[in-house]
Amino acid sequence: MDPKIKLMFLDEHTAEGAERFGITPKDLIFIGGFQNFIYSYIRDESKYILRFTPSTLRTSEGLAAEMEWIRYLSDNGLSVSDPVLSVNGKDIEHIEGNTMDFYATSFNYAPGRKIGYPECLGNSILYEQCGRITGRLHELTKLYKPTSTRHTWEFNEYLLRAKDYLPAELQPIIHALDELKANLAGLPVTSDNFGLIHGDINIGNFTVNESGEITLFDFDECQYSWYVEDIAIQLYYLLYVFGEDSQSERKAQYELFIKHFELGYTEDGRQMPDGWKNQIKLFLKLREIIVVVGMYRSWDLNQPDDWTRDFLKDSRIRITKGISLIDEF
Repeated sequence: MDPKIKLMFLDEHTAEGAERFGITPKDLIFIGGFQNFIYSYIRDESKYILRFTPSTLRTSEGLAAEMEWIRYLSDNGLSVSDPVLSVNGKDIEHIEGNTMDFYATSFNYAPGRKIGYPECLGNSILYEQCGRITGRLHELTKLYKPTSTRHTWEFNEYLLRAKDYLPAELQPIIHALDELKANLAGLPVTSDNFGLIHGDINIGNFTVNESGEITLFDFDECQYSWYVEDIAIQLYYLLYVFGEDSQSERKAQYELFIKHFELGYTEDGRQMPDGWKNQIKLFLKLREIIVVVGMYRSWDLNQPDDWTRDFLKDSRIRITKGISLIDEF
């Protein structure tokens, strides 16, 4: 979270947002958030999420597009965390402030449990389920006719504001990003490989029930992009947890994920996106840059811990040399 935005989010914003959804501030439990302020609450014995989004991050039209898409996916059988209407019957409540406005939205709390590290590693059943829900999502996207407009990949905040967030000594990362964006802009764009994607599928953004079925939530990063980006993001977060001296483990993890993810994705005759295996390296590079930019935006890196320091050092080397995690094998 941008430190400036933290200072502008006040108790009265929380109170007004809670009231719009029929609760009080004491009903809210803060559970975090990287770009938004996220709370949980219980009403009528059911659990929900209340999210406050800075107006500098999303437009009302962009949020309306997110809500519309989630409802479309849910109506067509995808397990997602559905939006909840306010007491005024609205998806989005506009909370005005003196220095910044916020948008309040609410969602059903996803059933099941999260799977963290290291349980997710080497989990072929989970990888197949990830492939299955990603494939179904992309299949539904191809048939989607929205009424509200969501941004495209090049308008991702981390890409637009990388120069603002990165220190001057990391200018080589900006050069690498510019080159990568040019390469991405040259990729084919067809209805079979490009559309509205989740944009941040990872173990922090889904739950798994007792049957192993996944429920997706946190569609805040949904955008128009190549479907392979949704695949690369999942792979990235499974690979980067291994240290530099664990390349054999990282390679085994990559091969296991690709094999079982593809099995799930292609179930019921679905086809993988054209050229996805060749393009995945590009989107692994993109995700690495986005993660580094996000860390400099939201974290105090004056005294990083050992893991963060080593990660940033390794990432900088990869980014400036133009290599992805899987190029190291």
